[in-house]
Amino acid sequence: MGHSQQEILQIPEMDSGEKRLNELGYKQELRREMTLFKTLAISFSTMTLFTGITPLYGSSLLYAGPASLVWGWVVVSFFTWFVGIAMAEICSSFPTTGSLYFWAAHLAGPKWGPFASWCCAWLETIGLVAGIGTQAYAGSQTLQSIILLCTGTNKGGGYFAPKWLFLLMYKLDLLTYVCFGGLVIVIMLPLVARTTQSASYVFTKFDTSSELTGVSSKPYAVILSFLVSQYSLYGYDAAAHLTEETKDADKNGPIAILCSIGIISVFGWAYILALTFSIQDFSYLYDTSNETAGAFVPAQILYDAFHGRYGSSTGAIILLFIIWGSFFFGGLSITTSAARVVYALSRDKGIPFSSVWRKIHPKHKVPSNAVWLCASICILLGLPILKVNVVFTAITSICTIGWVGGYAVPIFARMVMSDKNFKAGPFYLGKARRPVCLVAFLWICYTCSVFLLPVYYPINWDTFNYAPVALGVVLGLIMLWWVLDARKWFRGPVRNIDIQNEKV
Repeated sequence: MGHSQQEILQIPEMDSGEKRLNELGYKQELRREMTLFKTLAISFSTMTLFTGITPLYGSSLLYAGPASLVWGWVVVSFFTWFVGIAMAEICSSFPTTGSLYFWAAHLAGPKWGPFASWCCAWLETIGLVAGIGTQAYAGSQTLQSIILLCTGTNKGGGYFAPKWLFLLMYKLDLLTYVCFGGLVIVIMLPLVARTTQSASYVFTKFDTSSELTGVSSKPYAVILSFLVSQYSLYGYDAAAHLTEETKDADKNGPIAILCSIGIISVFGWAYILALTFSIQDFSYLYDTSNETAGAFVPAQILYDAFHGRYGSSTGAIILLFIIWGSFFFGGLSITTSAARVVYALSRDKGIPFSSVWRKIHPKHKVPSNAVWLCASICILLGLPILKVNVVFTAITSICTIGWVGGYAVPIFARMVMSDKNFKAGPFYLGKARRPVCLVAFLWICYTCSVFLLPVYYPINWDTFNYAPVALGVVLGLIMLWWVLDARKWFRGPVRNIDIQNEKV
């Protein structure tokens, strides 16, 4: 009738992450096979070296010069650690794929939990889906520069991809994400450049270019120059999205979050320094008649370095391919995270047609329908490329506000909740959690605010940052849905096992 004692002893011990998942009311559905290294690799590639810095480097350098850009990275890295540490503690306690919105629901308590979960889930979804678009756009921009340099440069009759072709490349990048070395550049670029800027130029030069940006206020210019760092230093929550697929996720999830921040803080600064030291002629970088049509500052820096040394752009093209590959793999990683969030929210019936998006591929055990949904939305998001020149600014702002804004909800809830109601995991802050969470929350509020600001003056249809309008409409509809309907049935994460049945 029963099992012998020897047979019982042969039953493998349940993974600590799976055990905690069951305690929270979820059964294991996804394949739990990722090691700490794999989770760290995906988390790091989501906030990878090139994908954040490269597309915004030129505009941030222009606002207030090299010193503000270089030291801005240090300042933003410092505050990012507070956010990461706060999230690592929560991740250790709640190692679930739903991550942020699951955390918000449990930390906010039974009264406010459903609303907190609803807000967090949609902010996170908006941020992640827009994040896929930022990778595709920046990757297409890099590819546009590669084609231009391969066909003879802007001065030599090279082919500069028009808007319709740029949109096509954007769509192909997105479809490729569905279907399928930073160190080299940091070391090589300053060595190749025939001349390099002095340390005083890189670390102390402050100069606004108001004639190009329209921004005459120095404090405002500094704030805008920090945007590249604030856009680059997030995405470490990717480790949390993968916790249901990670071994010992209550321990390895927090480690992956903090290691990702540490690696990108160091290498991101090194990449910024490498680009800045290698500048040959600051004003020429933005000249629309230069070899890269003034469209992509990092591409011009690479071209100047290699062409100046070897009389050829081959080296620049190779390194641009490396950068493009970074956007490629970064896009894959963000798509992975976005699909997991859509799957988790669908599992809890928080998205229209949830039964479709929560389906798991029978063979590969991945939410394939959710992946296709994310890619389709991003394709629609990129259609204004044909008519509007500030699409990337808007997508970047939407991505950052949604993604980072989603962090604020569980962190605020953790800050105000009673510690006796919190079941700590292996990573626990103890009495330090309130000051850490307060600094993290205030920094997130500041970050979201500055991405709503205009980035060029005078404001017209070509320079208008339409992110506030887009976010206002989308979030307004989501809140209206909550008031009229969702509040009546949405209760946050839905348990899919009976904990009592799991007890021995």
